[in-house]
Amino acid sequence: MKEAEKEDAGPGKCNVTNIHHPSITPYLVTAKPPRAAVLICPGGGHRMLCLGHEGYDLGQWFADHGIAAFVLKNRLAKDPGSTYTVDEHAMADTRRALRMIRSKATEWNVDPTKLGVLGFSAGGELAALAAMDSDEGDSKSTDAIDRMGCRPDFQVLIYPGSSNRFTVKKGMPPVFIALGAKDRDDISKGMVQFYLKYKEADVLAELHVYSNAGHGFGYRPGSTGAAGDWPLRLREWMVDSGLMTKE
Repeated sequence: MKEAEKEDAGPGKCNVTNIHHPSITPYLVTAKPPRAAVLICPGGGHRMLCLGHEGYDLGQWFADHGIAAFVLKNRLAKDPGSTYTVDEHAMADTRRALRMIRSKATEWNVDPTKLGVLGFSAGGELAALAAMDSDEGDSKSTDAIDRMGCRPDFQVLIYPGSSNRFTVKKGMPPVFIALGAKDRDDISKGMVQFYLKYKEADVLAELHVYSNAGHGFGYRPGSTGAAGDWPLRLREWMVDSGLMTKE
């Protein structure tokens, strides 16, 4: 029997390790019509999941602003002693979560054609990989979830890690990128270069670089810095991109 999850919680943090049973925590919107939705992939270097400022708080913010959200707990490839990998296990969890949300779209008041994936840091790697490689599901499967496609309709990359793994091609989902200018070079410079690649491939893209921010700013209620308001910029982008209406 596998050991239970471990949680290190305190003011402003909720870091979870030892995850063996992937799950999603929903933040639903009951008002009609069916809502755009976001799967949130928290960061943590694949060693832990930072479910506070990169998970639950943001999920609630989305629901309060008319967007359904689902916070993912995925298996961790770099948790000490882990036998999991990013490509085989964490990505399987990410794709399965996207399929599950679509399979329950009616029940959860979600528009299955407006389902995006959002990731921070290591979770940003998962989000980008999900947008790069997807499928339409297995129509012959006896599992209703596996019959659903796992392609996200848009991607949100917040200071994503492992940008050296990213590729860009025509037809990819639209992308919103936010990062700090004081972050490490593979993010602060690398993602600026990727913005240009998205533009060259005619992929709808928006980039926000916050001059006074570094890595890990996430979302914290009550933040007074410009970087703390990035969810508002994302919501504006979603309106401009036809993913939701202005309310």
